[in-house]
Amino acid sequence: MTQPTTIRRAPGARPWLPEHLRTALALAAAGVPVLPLRQGKVPFGNCHRCAQNVCGGRPNMKSAGPCQCPGLCHAWAAATTDPHVLTSPAWMAAWRRAVTVAYHPGGAGLTVVDLDDADAIAWARKALPATRVVPTTRGEHWIYRGTMASRNAVRPGVDIKSTMSYARYLGPGTGTMTALPDAVRALAVKEPPAVRPVPQALAVSARSGGGECPHRTPAYLERGIAMAEQGITEAHSAVHAAVYRTFLAVLSTHGRCGCLTDAHIARLFTAAQSKGETARHCVDAWTNARTRLGM
Repeated sequence: MTQPTTIRRAPGARPWLPEHLRTALALAAAGVPVLPLRQGKVPFGNCHRCAQNVCGGRPNMKSAGPCQCPGLCHAWAAATTDPHVLTSPAWMAAWRRAVTVAYHPGGAGLTVVDLDDADAIAWARKALPATRVVPTTRGEHWIYRGTMASRNAVRPGVDIKSTMSYARYLGPGTGTMTALPDAVRALAVKEPPAVRPVPQALAVSARSGGGECPHRTPAYLERGIAMAEQGITEAHSAVHAAVYRTFLAVLSTHGRCGCLTDAHIARLFTAAQSKGETARHCVDAWTNARTRLGM
């Protein structure tokens, strides 16, 4: 994400534009959906036509874009790259009152890891791959290529801003932007139910032979693997997270009893690869799931 140093004024363009709008137009020209933030660094409130979402809000709550209201309602969903919208009368009034510019990371194909303090930054430097870094008032934004579900407080001082979220634009930052890693995707996956520890641990590869599952019957394991395959193949978005979440569920139920075989794991990996996952991603997701469960 870069910001052009100059903006070419189109014929008939306004001779003066608020500073934040100039920044927004430059970002929009680069394909980054933007919106103004008011005092408190929050979006402008809905107009009376959209108050309490009486207008119906946005379709499906999945993609950026406002309803038919000409104003900038619905917070992050108002973010746009359309210069005609950005300079419309309703938006111009907001730009004159704006205190900063925000953007919709997911709409730009990005994910922001928002690190609020020095401890969070220290953790990121050890746990996450290097990428584009933007200094903030108290910490840093680490920006990756790729989108995922947004989630706040994934760990102390760490928020994830991507789809259905907004982030302040604080400059282009430094460093080379890298692909969104599984380590970040895993942060947004909710913890599985607590699993009672037992002495046995799953080997690096599954045990051969496939003993009877002590939880119920072999049919219980077979049904669980089939449901896991179906869950992966039916994932329509956030495939990385869906694969990791499924591996986590399988391991939390069957990973410590010794009933999983290499054939079971191969079935799960095949389902994941049919959705575009690489073999390396499958191995990483499986390893991360085992690590999360203490195996």
